[in-house]
Amino acid sequence: MIQIIAGIKGSGKTKRLIDMTNQAAREGDHDVIFLDDDNRYMYDISHKARFINAGEYHVHTPEMFIGFLSGMLSQNFDVGTIFIDAFTRLCKTDLNEAEWLFKAMAELSEKHNVNFVCSVSADPEALPAFAKQYLI
Repeated sequence: MIQIIAGIKGSGKTKRLIDMTNQAAREGDHDVIFLDDDNRYMYDISHKARFINAGEYHVHTPEMFIGFLSGMLSQNFDVGTIFIDAFTRLCKTDLNEAEWLFKAMAELSEKHNVNFVCSVSADPEALPAFAKQYLI
């Protein structure tokens, strides 16, 4: 399953994502990962979740981002949810051109029984049609 938390800058998307991450880490039976492009929120995430600064792994294209996710899932079969902050900035893509990326993530989700929760800095009403199905 893929979910998107969308809103304009300063609307509380990251706070909501952090709260969801900590709740999943506290209550879940599977491993939880929080991806960001810097270390700013490292200490806000529960020690029970894995915080990963993807900026340290030279992810420069959307294709590299899918490879990065695939690598994480290939080495850990217990991952249940991956929370992704600042999705478009992290995977270096424009949301209007990312339908294929979400299809690839949906395939990973189904094949590996993992959920993705992404924050997107955009007005929910302005999201592309394919992305609106994922809004929470």
